[in-house]
Amino acid sequence: MSAFISRPANAPEENMMVDHAPSPSKTMRTVRLRDAASGLDGVIAIHSTALGPGAGGCRFWRYPDIEAATQDACRLAKGMSYKNAMAELPLGGAKAVLRYPEGDFDRVALFQAFGKAVEALEGLYVTAEDVGTSVADMEQVSTMTRHVAGLHPAQDMAGGDPSPWTALGVFDSMRMAAQLALKADLDALTVAVQGVGNVGASLCRQLAEAGAKLVIADIDAERCRALADELGARVVDVADIAAVEADIFAPCALGGALTQDSVAAMKAQLVCGAANNQLATPDVADALLARGIVYAPDYVVNAGGIISVSAEYLGEDEASVRTRVARIGPRVARILEQAAREGRSPAVVADEMAEAVIAGAAEKAA
Repeated sequence: MSAFISRPANAPEENMMVDHAPSPSKTMRTVRLRDAASGLDGVIAIHSTALGPGAGGCRFWRYPDIEAATQDACRLAKGMSYKNAMAELPLGGAKAVLRYPEGDFDRVALFQAFGKAVEALEGLYVTAEDVGTSVADMEQVSTMTRHVAGLHPAQDMAGGDPSPWTALGVFDSMRMAAQLALKADLDALTVAVQGVGNVGASLCRQLAEAGAKLVIADIDAERCRALADELGARVVDVADIAAVEADIFAPCALGGALTQDSVAAMKAQLVCGAANNQLATPDVADALLARGIVYAPDYVVNAGGIISVSAEYLGEDEASVRTRVARIGPRVARILEQAAREGRSPAVVADEMAEAVIAGAAEKAA
């Protein structure tokens, strides 16, 4: 395994070696991962360890270069800090982003190499599944480190694929937000879902069971059509999903779905989805507010998965996960109510809440 280099974001790569000591600082640190033998090429970004070890999933995606991967990892790590703080978890925020290799590669070897990298951080980072990774991948990681979750669970214990918990939290948030903002139940509404992978598909099934009408889109046309046939949903092109006639828009794919252009064309009056980093830029929150579109902050809505990961890592049972996930919808409702009272974006209100939690923990640790 080649050297792992940890540094503040934007600092020269050669300036710092790995810092194994957890720190309450919110300064972003990145750990470069390289292993030619397995094809491992990526980065771990650690945003905050004020509340506990940095925790966040491992994303495996076709990034054009390491700079793009690092930028995404840093954005995602910050979101994880806020997500874990708002979910009242004893975890900081971090994220691993791995570049999908060109050509043939040994997946087992790659994730075992990643496990060695996680182990080298001595508990500073806890990994789990994310876009492009699976329980099987995390099982390989677990052969090299104990700082991993998302494994096959023991009877009645937390563990396994966290995506159903993510979807449940999104569903509950959407149901409560719709009642609050749209004065309607889901069976009277149309939901446009962008992305029907593990989380998006689970969400769609819950929405269909609740009586909502569905419009769906995904880059995987075959998967999208199969789900549409199962649920009676209408399929549209990915490029059109944000602007279709719908009451609710649910981004459930990669981040950045909410742009100035997509908001200008949006017909939905509520945005509530599972994707991370939905706002392409911070000013998009202002655009949503100006148009009267209610935005349910993504990292509050989609916390079900990390709640499951946290419970598994801490040795808790499945009942504890269900209890914590049940708090997500009411938490979202409180944020929306406060934002409405103050005439501010829910994104800003949630950020301030999360930052206060992190700052308070850092102050206690100082």
